[in-house]
Amino acid sequence: MSPQSDLLDEVTPELVRRIEETLDEGRPDEVKRLLGGLSAPGQAAVLEQVSEAQRDALVALLRRDLDPEVLTELDEDVRDDVLDQLDSKDIAAAARELETDDAASLLEDLPEAERREVLAELPAADRAEIETALAYPDDSAGRLMQRSLVKVPDNWSVGQVIDHCREAEDLPDDVYDLFVVDAAGRLRGSVPLGRMLRTKRPVPILDIVDPDIPSVPAMADQVEVAHLFRDKNLVSCPVVDPERRLLGVIMVDDVVDVIDEEAEADLLKMGGVGSDDMHANTIRTVRLRALWLAVNLLTAVIASLVIGQFENAIEKIVALAVLMPIVASMGGNAGTQTVTVAVRALAMGELTAANALRFIVKEIAVGGLNGMIFALLMGGAVLLWYHDWRLGAVIGAAMICNLVAAALGGTLIPLGLQKFGVDPAVSSTVFLTTVTDVIGFLAFLGLATVFLL
Repeated sequence: MSPQSDLLDEVTPELVRRIEETLDEGRPDEVKRLLGGLSAPGQAAVLEQVSEAQRDALVALLRRDLDPEVLTELDEDVRDDVLDQLDSKDIAAAARELETDDAASLLEDLPEAERREVLAELPAADRAEIETALAYPDDSAGRLMQRSLVKVPDNWSVGQVIDHCREAEDLPDDVYDLFVVDAAGRLRGSVPLGRMLRTKRPVPILDIVDPDIPSVPAMADQVEVAHLFRDKNLVSCPVVDPERRLLGVIMVDDVVDVIDEEAEADLLKMGGVGSDDMHANTIRTVRLRALWLAVNLLTAVIASLVIGQFENAIEKIVALAVLMPIVASMGGNAGTQTVTVAVRALAMGELTAANALRFIVKEIAVGGLNGMIFALLMGGAVLLWYHDWRLGAVIGAAMICNLVAAALGGTLIPLGLQKFGVDPAVSSTVFLTTVTDVIGFLAFLGLATVFLL
């Protein structure tokens, strides 16, 4: 069973309703007992599913009993609402329990004055680490990395490393790799934990170190880091400064979060939604969606203007009004298939200048072949419906033209947007809809005007 299925089994609708009823009945101990039996993701799921008023009541009830990990699992809008209910001492207490990268994510969206208050409540060492993390750009490796790791000098033996790991009190809970540095703190390589445990104590640690491990600069974009983890099958990856001094480590669980965020962002953008507004209030949701609806309205007006140029033809042959949405719809669907593949390939680094032409030629061929197949099907249907072979030929030719145009638009639009530094996921579908609608109507109505009137 998948982790998501486990979570769904843990937080059932019946449990959420029971928590709501118990809260309304004023039985705080029972509410705490019900929530206490859930994992951090489970508690977060409950806070996301109850109403805003009940969420505020739950947070007021739990206060410092709230598991800090819950805050890292919450949707951004819900987390902002929860943090509004906590004072600086409560937030600082939570930040102390979290890894540096999670604590920085927790504090980054707080108002500047409130963030300073929270930082002032933290011990000097914790405050310095979080401030260092916040100094890195958002979505960078420096923001992702955690500073809790096993770092040992290159002149130690395996026995000394083992003794250090047993005696040190500030080591991370989960260790997969140990990092070896020289006297200046520069990375020499890493040693998998299993390899070290199988090695005799007197062996110098440098004898079993892997010096060719990949590392990333602190300013690297998190998407590049995710690609590196995928390509190299990494569990952890060191982060270094320009002099190759070891700064921290990025763990695979943080990269999984990045992959989820990027996939979610691309999906939302392709749907004309700037961000996940599931838990946003109504006014904010309207504002987030209105921009792209306005852009879509503009593209619809452009398509209507094209149709308006053929009013006389439509008046004389009513069948044109019945059939023309079919051509535009087929082009739109074919284009969406192509643009989805193109955007995904660009995001994964699979579509580059080296293979772009080959991809374009392939998609044009696919569009042309599909166009001919559906031209025959639709032409035959129109012939049986209207008993006019010329009308069938016109819609078939228009179908081929629009599916080829859809293939061209679905490849060239995202490639062109990326060339100009615009995220292809944001506006590819909007431009593509304009292309397929305009070409579809223009081809069908234009050919009908030439050959049927």
